[in-house]
Amino acid sequence: MGVEEEWRSKAGPWARATMPDGQELDVVVTARHRSRDGRWWYECEAILPARHEAADGTTKMMGAPTPISVDSERIAKIPGEDYSLLPTDGAIAGRQWVIERLHQYTEDAPSRRLHRRDCWQVRNEHTLIPTREAAESQAHPDIAICDICRPDKALPR
Repeated sequence: MGVEEEWRSKAGPWARATMPDGQELDVVVTARHRSRDGRWWYECEAILPARHEAADGTTKMMGAPTPISVDSERIAKIPGEDYSLLPTDGAIAGRQWVIERLHQYTEDAPSRRLHRRDCWQVRNEHTLIPTREAAESQAHPDIAICDICRPDKALPR
């Protein structure tokens, strides 16, 4: 195994990223992140060419890791790579939505309110719920939709 193949086998996992212009590039995946709007992103390092100048003035081209973020829809996993140990930010068992328990002032008032997980309006007792449950709760008459964070704008109907 050559130096380049040895280095490649120690980095990773690798995935194939499709760039905005349609080019494909193999990247090292360093983490997964769910953004506030619920979309998943892969944090990656693209190994791009860089000039290295030694102390004696000689120069050579080397590979330099360059951080990039890639939408999960533009990442293709490479068979044989293990993605199970990647740090994952925002997953928490897929629970990205909040059901807040409300004080009911009248019988017909909603007893709960649906929020995005990071909404500053959540004050009372609340429960984190997965996307499927949050999407279903939008139609429930006993659940109000937060008019500040507007989870209905990000959830499937």
